Amino acid sequence: MGRKILFRAVIFIGGFSFIAGAIFFALAYFTVSIPNPNDYVNSQATIIQYSNGAEIGRLGAQNRTIVPLARIPLDLRYAVLAAEDRNFYSERAFSITGILRAVINNLRGGALQGGSTITQQYAKTAFLTPERSIKRKIKELVIAIKLENQLSKDQILENYLNTIYFGRGSYGVETASQQYFNRNVNQLTLAQSAVLASILRSPGYYDPSYSRANAERLAARFDYVISGMVDAKWLTKEQAVKTKFPIVRARVTSGSLSGPKGYVIALAQKELNALGFTDDQLLIGGLIIRTTLDQKAQQAAVDAVDKQTPKKVPEGLHIGLVAIRPGTGEIIALYGGKDYLVRQLSDATQSIALAGSTFKPFALIAALEQGIPLTSIWNGNSPQIFDDLGKPYPVSNYGNEAWGQVSLLKATSHSVNTVYVPLGIKVGPDKVVDVARRAGIPQSVAMMPTPSVVLGPASPHVVDVAAAYATFAAQGIYAKPFLVSQVQGSNRGVLYEAKLQGQEVFTKDVIADLTYALSEVVRSGTGTYGTAGLRRPAAGKTGTSEQNASAWFSGYTPQLAASVAFFRDNASLSLNGIGGLTSVTGGTFPAKVWTAFMKGALKGEPKKAFPAPVHIGGVDPIVMTSPSPTATPSPIEPLLPTETLLPTATL
Repeated sequence: MGRKILFRAVIFIGGFSFIAGAIFFALAYFTVSIPNPNDYVNSQATIIQYSNGAEIGRLGAQNRTIVPLARIPLDLRYAVLAAEDRNFYSERAFSITGILRAVINNLRGGALQGGSTITQQYAKTAFLTPERSIKRKIKELVIAIKLENQLSKDQILENYLNTIYFGRGSYGVETASQQYFNRNVNQLTLAQSAVLASILRSPGYYDPSYSRANAERLAARFDYVISGMVDAKWLTKEQAVKTKFPIVRARVTSGSLSGPKGYVIALAQKELNALGFTDDQLLIGGLIIRTTLDQKAQQAAVDAVDKQTPKKVPEGLHIGLVAIRPGTGEIIALYGGKDYLVRQLSDATQSIALAGSTFKPFALIAALEQGIPLTSIWNGNSPQIFDDLGKPYPVSNYGNEAWGQVSLLKATSHSVNTVYVPLGIKVGPDKVVDVARRAGIPQSVAMMPTPSVVLGPASPHVVDVAAAYATFAAQGIYAKPFLVSQVQGSNRGVLYEAKLQGQEVFTKDVIADLTYALSEVVRSGTGTYGTAGLRRPAAGKTGTSEQNASAWFSGYTPQLAASVAFFRDNASLSLNGIGGLTSVTGGTFPAKVWTAFMKGALKGEPKKAFPAPVHIGGVDPIVMTSPSPTATPSPIEPLLPTETLLPTATL
């Protein structure tokens, strides 16, 4: 009898608990609402975009960039499913076993854990507080069920991949791709996708930048993910064998302005302020900012610097790169530094460096405008002394190499100082300065009309030199560089639209001969070593300043102009020794970075030819009398050495 009463009591209590639980769950189902997912993943922050509409970053929001599922590679989607929820597309919104395990663990005093589906994880991440309790777990369950009733599996996966935290201050797969691999999500390889899928489980436990133990755990987790993809038939065994663990980028400061993109966003904000948009408007106004930046070219710039810069470099080495579309002024790529949050001074638009021989084309243009031909013959011996307003001005060639009687064309291709200084004196240093100003070197860059001006003692920004060479590429049309092309309001009305304005500053004939001469720099001169492998028409000029304080390569194709500079924190510090080179000239690492960038930026673009030279002044050699009062001076120390092609063995 007693046992029957006890049995009935248990049945009654169980039934009552079930009914109470069902009522509680029903109450929760009808009282817990789902916030609008867009309210979470979107905000009134200003969105900065590439020219194609893809997002670069945001002002006033978490470090998050929203991407549609179509732009997220299948490999990454499969890798995440293999890591987190292999039955996502076939199962319900929640896992009964996972919830029971969590409840039991909670009753025992432990942490809620394990077993959550991707739908549950999204509900927890997007809509709930970090509170660890059964109540919050039930809310998570209710929201997950409602999500599944209202959204497709693809929509849930897209939202999940755009909200999940990957560590390093990055939310979502796009910013995680930038943080760990310095590229956009649609450019990830299979191996890189598997790494991100492995890290998201617990970034602090798997991010290899924290410890060797983390790196070992990540490698094991990576193997688990790849194996899971094979088991699910998303990957063949042959593909799995070929998939090797990739190089993971070193951790940089986190935040919406972290990494190289911070310099782009900062420049955009500066331009917007100049256009009358206040910081308050940019932080909470919900503006859409379309820039001139080309996504492919920008990635090529970052990759070129990362891959072509020596691994062991001295502290305080800076690299700037700017690429401009000829004739329009549109900045299509900009590299201002490795991490904006570490150094808020852009090496592309704010830092300055001695220009060196990148200024020689200005003297060549002045000469061509005065009818001095490329065939003119000059004394290229070294050293020589020239007159500088009554004072002796000693000049030597790089390595003190004596070229003898040499044509202006050859003196250009090999950057012969002892030809270019008298050339500048003959045409007039003031004319050289005038040409530089017309080409795009702004008034803010000090230039003195002295014999040394042709050797680049001035200190421009990288963007200034890029603008000048874009003028050459545009056959004499100058256009002021700019980054912001359009501003839309929160209602998508256009608030600002950039207008392309070009001005002819040089004749096409002069630029045709200039380009012919600068093409020789690439074909057989100081730029040959670093530009090998470009395999398309190109023209450019190397530049190395006094004591190797800076090294440049600036050049162009018919479609694109770019300038690259290497320099130190202090102009008294030398680049010598970097990458094992005794002397770092413009034809070495700067030219290599420029070439790698051009190959990536112009990949798939047609090869276009430059206009043929017109041979201003005729094709017959004309011997020019040197203005030097001293023909054979005693050996001297060169003031502004420039570069020539180094023997292969020393590069």
